[in-house]
Amino acid sequence: MASPSLRQLRTFIAAMESGSVSAAARSLKLTQPAASLQLRELERLLGARLFDRARGRLIPTPAGAALLAPARRAQAAVEDAVEAVAGHRAGEAGRLRVGTGATACIYLLPTPLAAVRRRMPGLAITVATGNTREILERVEAGDLDIAIVTLPIPESRTLARTRILVDPQLALLPKAMAPAGRGIEAAAIARLPLILYEAGGVTRAITDAWFRRAGLTLEPIMELGSVEAIKVLVGSGLGAAILPRLALQEAVPGTLVRPLRPPLARDLALVLRKEKVRDRGLRLFTEELGKAVRDSPA
Repeated sequence: MASPSLRQLRTFIAAMESGSVSAAARSLKLTQPAASLQLRELERLLGARLFDRARGRLIPTPAGAALLAPARRAQAAVEDAVEAVAGHRAGEAGRLRVGTGATACIYLLPTPLAAVRRRMPGLAITVATGNTREILERVEAGDLDIAIVTLPIPESRTLARTRILVDPQLALLPKAMAPAGRGIEAAAIARLPLILYEAGGVTRAITDAWFRRAGLTLEPIMELGSVEAIKVLVGSGLGAAILPRLALQEAVPGTLVRPLRPPLARDLALVLRKEKVRDRGLRLFTEELGKAVRDSPA
């Protein structure tokens, strides 16, 4: 079987993302007949119908849905090849796309990203936030170059991971609710109104598992996706929370911080595609992130 061309795959991706052959043609600077021909040839080469039409939009068939991720990886691989050659030319331009969770974005990334920008002013930097599953999918598809995620993550043949930071989890308590003593156990926290991360994320799963090991099931009064919102609510005296030490580097008015007994921590890791080309921007980022991690109180 003849292999699809990159041009055909790029047209297919654009058509699926825009829902329209004409929109895909415009974005790729093609005529609509040329874009339609490439899609027909792609279906002929693969021997399967790749999309249907519904309410005026293109939607992928099961075969088209199966093709979409490999097509994006192929496009990303070509972009990596171009970047590898560009690395041998003089110049300071480049692109860095980082994915992470909200906590690392706020408390870990600003310093290394500012340092990278100073060292390579022409580097275009974008940061995307989301839960671990979403971020990993985008790295695997080539939409992101590198990610900082919370372990554990599923084993993957295409992704490489490097543990970079052990981030202890701490109890953040309103002063009026804080018990005496240096540490606090699960049973003592469970008796308080709890304000926790929203369910579904890895960090929340780690917290839930810590309580389960103590034979406890949680019924939080609030679940939020914002660390800063949780800190404000705890400071207002509405309840207690368990947060990463990374997010508690500065005192929160009206609160006290207590270590957990037994201790609980989450591991943060860098993740990128195994075949990803480490261009200058990516190398600078990992170097500066390593410095920030070494300086981190976590």
